Amino acid sequence: MTDSKKKRMSMLDSLATAGKPAVPGSMMSSNRALRSARDAVDAHHVWELNPTEIEDGRFADRLDPEDVDDLRVSIEQNGQTVPILVRRHPTESNRYLLVYGRRRLEAVRSSDKVDKVRALIANLDDSSALRAQVSENTGRRDLSYIERALFARELLDSGFGTQAQVAEVLNVTRSAVSMSVSIANAIGPDLAHAIGPAHGIGRPRWEALSKELFKESVDHFGLCEIALEARNKVTTGEQSDDHDETRIDPSVAAFEAVARHLKKLTSRTRESMPRPKATPVMIDGVPAGTIKKSNRGVRLDLRDVDDAFADWFESQAQDVLKELHARWKRET
Repeated sequence: MTDSKKKRMSMLDSLATAGKPAVPGSMMSSNRALRSARDAVDAHHVWELNPTEIEDGRFADRLDPEDVDDLRVSIEQNGQTVPILVRRHPTESNRYLLVYGRRRLEAVRSSDKVDKVRALIANLDDSSALRAQVSENTGRRDLSYIERALFARELLDSGFGTQAQVAEVLNVTRSAVSMSVSIANAIGPDLAHAIGPAHGIGRPRWEALSKELFKESVDHFGLCEIALEARNKVTTGEQSDDHDETRIDPSVAAFEAVARHLKKLTSRTRESMPRPKATPVMIDGVPAGTIKKSNRGVRLDLRDVDDAFADWFESQAQDVLKELHARWKRET
């Protein structure tokens, strides 16, 4: 094998080993997908392609497309170091479908100094191309939880495969896909895009937010406005905490703003609900306490009763409760 060919083969190998795995145990799966893409590359030759010949019809796996201005300047000054990966269009000659390298492609497209994009051409089917896309992205920067959830939902809605097949592509369990899709459906694409990727906000908090949305009758459009306003404040430097020198992620600020708003709604709802009334409990015609039913259960308070009876009642409460439950079943 010539040195030139070895160098070209190593380009995809370097991507396969870049970064940390998104989840424990995913490195082998990620490497396998990228190595399969490498093995499918036509003679491992780097081509100079016209950017207009390349289509990007992939499943969206990012909520915040990254700015490409800095990358465009770098390519104009230093050249495109790492080629993108494309595959041939299934029906049109001299047309290609992007596998990964969107930012590099967009940087070249926006340049008035560079008119060709360096690319490797691979023979990949839809499934293999998707696996390579996911592996390359998770190797460079982990997708956030909500991005993975929306991605999984889009794969299922598009008919890509079953939950088990989507789980295999994303290198997670089937139950994790089921939970992610449920959360993505509750949040909705509009609110998710308004908030953004929110790196660092994991499943428990997104799940809690989705439950609040389910409990409360809320205006999703209003929540989107709250999220966008919070992001704008951080982006323009209008942070609420002037003592915090570390600028927070705008999407995290948006998530927090939406969560605070829903918490306030929940508190107002609880305050507006009528408090449960306590029903007096009588023993021999004399008030002995109260019994009160609430959302948390039934509470019995016995006061001003004989200590001996209180001790006996405590020891017999379990049996008495069983008898009452059996009586309720018979009567209903």
